[in-house]
Amino acid sequence: MKILVIQQKMIGDVLTSSILFKAIREKYPEAELHYLIKPHTLAVVKNNPFIDQFIFDQTDASDKPVSLNAFASRIRNEKYSHILDVYSKLGTAYICLRSNTKTISYKKWYTSFAYSQTVTPLKEPKTQAGLAIENRLQLLKLFPKTFKESVKPKIYLSQEELDEAKAFLTTSNLDFNKPIFMIGLLGSSDTKTYPLEYLAQLLETVVKETPEAQLLLNYIPDQKEAVNKFLEYCSTELRAKIFPEVYAKDLRKFIAVLSFCKALIGNEGGAVNMAKALNVPTFAIFSPWITKEVWALFSGDQNLSVHLKDFKPKLFQSKKTKEIKTNVDALYKVFTPQLLSPKFKHFLETIS
Repeated sequence: MKILVIQQKMIGDVLTSSILFKAIREKYPEAELHYLIKPHTLAVVKNNPFIDQFIFDQTDASDKPVSLNAFASRIRNEKYSHILDVYSKLGTAYICLRSNTKTISYKKWYTSFAYSQTVTPLKEPKTQAGLAIENRLQLLKLFPKTFKESVKPKIYLSQEELDEAKAFLTTSNLDFNKPIFMIGLLGSSDTKTYPLEYLAQLLETVVKETPEAQLLLNYIPDQKEAVNKFLEYCSTELRAKIFPEVYAKDLRKFIAVLSFCKALIGNEGGAVNMAKALNVPTFAIFSPWITKEVWALFSGDQNLSVHLKDFKPKLFQSKKTKEIKTNVDALYKVFTPQLLSPKFKHFLETIS
């Protein structure tokens, strides 16, 4: 067997879809497993022992850019026995249509004809794993065997990477005898970012509940302006706990640094998924327009997710996603730190 899994675009998606390789390997240990991804997402699946080869989207065998048509020919020539298209967009549907093999993806009126088999995404989660996990595992229906109902994503770091991260934190004056928290300061867009003033107010609780806390900020250099704005909202006591100049220079280094943190607190997104894959507890704040049921993976006391709908469900009655997204600023305004505080305190008590 030679199997291809297709998952393009976002880092969190690529990490989550990597569960398919562990599931397949357990049932088909001799299978050759390939993963079609974008180059910038490699960091979250590097060293994964269940993946035999990575293929970068729209490249030739030398990783040089090619047209979609040429790339589809490359995939066809690989002679895969099965292709699982998790991404499920027009471009990948075309690749599957050209592949001349068994294919599966999600049922959509405009792409279903391209696949041998389709599945309808679940609307309600059946397990604690969440819909993002459960719907991916549905694609295993392409095979005759029965698979587990839940598989957790995992990131694989080398000892060298861990040693380098520890040395970096040590030289940056972090104390490993005191708890280190990673703050997910910014979402992947403005509509997915909890107001910085509110986040600063919420983090005052950390100072009160965990006086020895050390806070790192997850950001990249071109987001420095937002970091400075956030720091202006912080009290003197909170500001003293933050190490704003300490940040990893690339994604793989960030993951290694994150592995030493007591928890990740902040906006739901790729960093939250990475923390969960490292068994680092998470407190994730969902944007009002994002469906919590899909991405609140493995929720519980160690992975607490909060959404405005949890507190004010009437605001979402009979509202479609597009309408919610249009009004996201107004919804964020009523998503105050006071609403979150009881759950946040419970989270801090649980992980202490």
